[in-house]
Amino acid sequence: MKHSNGTLFLLVGLWAAAAWADGPGPAASTTAQAVAPGVWLVPGGVRPDRQPDGNTVVFEAPAGLVVVDTGRHDWHREAILALAGTQKQPVVAIVNTHWHLDHVSGNPDLRAAFPGLHVYASDAIDGALGGFLAQSAKDSVGYLEDSRIPAAMREDIRADLDTIRNGAALKPDVVVDRSGALELGGRTFTVHRVRDAVTAGDLWLYDESRRLAVLGDLVTLPVPYLDTACPEGWSRALDELAATPFELAIPGHGAPMNRGQFDRYRSAFNAFIECADSAAPAAGCAKLWADSVEPLLADDDTGKTAARQLAGYYVDLLRANGGRSPHCEAPIGQRQPSRPSPERPGR
Repeated sequence: MKHSNGTLFLLVGLWAAAAWADGPGPAASTTAQAVAPGVWLVPGGVRPDRQPDGNTVVFEAPAGLVVVDTGRHDWHREAILALAGTQKQPVVAIVNTHWHLDHVSGNPDLRAAFPGLHVYASDAIDGALGGFLAQSAKDSVGYLEDSRIPAAMREDIRADLDTIRNGAALKPDVVVDRSGALELGGRTFTVHRVRDAVTAGDLWLYDESRRLAVLGDLVTLPVPYLDTACPEGWSRALDELAATPFELAIPGHGAPMNRGQFDRYRSAFNAFIECADSAAPAAGCAKLWADSVEPLLADDDTGKTAARQLAGYYVDLLRANGGRSPHCEAPIGQRQPSRPSPERPGR
């Protein structure tokens, strides 16, 4: 089995479970939902035989709308555009929490619709385009030749290939290379730059006025997606989040969380990584994860089954690569800690 947020989310037999655990099903429409005054969530999800979309968060600002992550599919970015139309405001800024295609693929269409906007992100996508995404594009040619791949998935694979080929359109206008205050659309956020966590460079945002944190893939359900991850850096980032006085957190995949739910996720993540780094049976580590996050999943067996089976896959991945993803760019022992800085992110 292969799971890649970059190109292919192909865990056969888990589609229904992942769709249930992550977002709207095949008949559901994608529409923006108010989560706080002047803040909306366009929920991501996994529809059967499709690649995933990550969550999008939209903030109202004096000069227009600030969009955090842009999803993958046309129906997802259409929901963002519909919100802009309803609010009668332009999108003035995009913040990409990381470079996975389910979070950045909508960038070109939003740029076309709002030519004056600026994209803010780390520069980690440069390494991804020359490494992980380049390899994903090569792998995709083989998937397209596989008659077992459903037609809808083929459509997504072709779209991802086009996105990778047009990778320059995904890059930021403003590289955020450190943590600090950042003004977007006339509104000030605290943007945290994290090294070697989900990817080589991730961002998460804190809106102090609303005690609201936008986490990107530092929190995902039904499992942490470890395909490009350095678990040590990820754990440090969760510690930094825990020290922030947020009351509502919006993950990269899954429903908004309160403080207690985040604390449960953080504890489950650390215990899961510790188990994966031990001699414990992989099935036991996977069960530990699924049992720990069960209260964060819907009240049936589907999501827990997906959590357990996907967690087992990630235990195998970590153990095959010395406790990290094979795409973790920082060797063990050489990872840089994530430290907040009072300086404004560089332009």
